[in-house]
Amino acid sequence: MKTTVNFSEFCDAFTRMDRQETYTYAGKRAIFDYLEELENDTGEELELDVVALCCDYSEYADGVTCINECGYDCDLSEHDDEEEKEEAALDWLRDQTTVIDFNGGIIIQDF
Repeated sequence: MKTTVNFSEFCDAFTRMDRQETYTYAGKRAIFDYLEELENDTGEELELDVVALCCDYSEYADGVTCINECGYDCDLSEHDDEEEKEEAALDWLRDQTTVIDFNGGIIIQDF
């Protein structure tokens, strides 16, 4: 038996697990929307597991920050322009994993 969860209940679940600071409000909205879309695309209901989400997905301000903080082997030095660096970083990340873009940052599925 599964229960449908709205966005408010989704956020409350993070608070109950003392993980409310793991993602920004916008990040929570982005991952919630992503998971709902995933359910719709696959036809399978997902179980809300806050701890698993926090272990499997990480939020970053942008792609370049993600590359730098994680120490991924992605050379961005050939790009002079900041926008080009960001696009190259996001392209590289998308080739490696799931990237959830949202206004204010990105969330990647950790790999």
